[in-house]
Amino acid sequence: MQETSNINRLLEIMKRLRTDCPWDAEQTHRSLKRFLLEETYEVLESIDDADWEALSDELGDLLLQVVFHSEIAAEKGRFDFNTVVQKISHKLIERHPHVFGDQKLNTARQVQDNWEHSKIINEKRRSLLDGIPKTAPALLQAQRLQDKAATVGFEWESLGPVFEKVEEELGELKQAYLQKDSKAIQEELGDLLFAMVNLGRFLNVDSEDALLQTNKKFVRRFHFIEKQFHNNPAAMKKASLSELDAYWEEAKKYE
Repeated sequence: MQETSNINRLLEIMKRLRTDCPWDAEQTHRSLKRFLLEETYEVLESIDDADWEALSDELGDLLLQVVFHSEIAAEKGRFDFNTVVQKISHKLIERHPHVFGDQKLNTARQVQDNWEHSKIINEKRRSLLDGIPKTAPALLQAQRLQDKAATVGFEWESLGPVFEKVEEELGELKQAYLQKDSKAIQEELGDLLFAMVNLGRFLNVDSEDALLQTNKKFVRRFHFIEKQFHNNPAAMKKASLSELDAYWEEAKKYE
């Protein structure tokens, strides 16, 4: 098959690079960490931009990282690319008993719950909440913690109480501020953000992605303001807040 031939060619290219290229030869699992993260973010950016040609290119870069790590591991006698493929194939079959077995799972929610619960048995985890990378962004961690807890019914049954919880946490944050309690302020702000993530879940909005899009919007509008002052920070600093805000409102018209 052409696909198999392409994969084998990629694996052979990687082997040669590890032998003949000084840079590739000196890389380790640890030295490649930042590249793996960078390539992942570039894939996400391509998806956000709906740039499908770029996505195919960036997915190739991400695949290279998998091949690179697999080759380094193979040299150490730990595992190889085939092991990686075999493990994910086995995992997909094992966690889709409604497709490859006789179990009946009729909704996406049932499939997700079964996936999470099977990890406790198959991966011998101590808790349903295990498996979330400690290095993942905090908003993403919060979303995954709530998703996992929800698989056993630990969540609100309707949207109303979720809004009430957000309002409650905001009130507690205000109270901590009035009391000038810095420790409580940090704690209550964290509680508010956690509640906002939960609100996003009920609204079918990914909080990490929502904040990312807002960050991009802020950058676009702030760039517009900067242009009005010829990108001169000193001139911007002399302007009044009302003047800056007027340009901010004007920037909205171009979106």
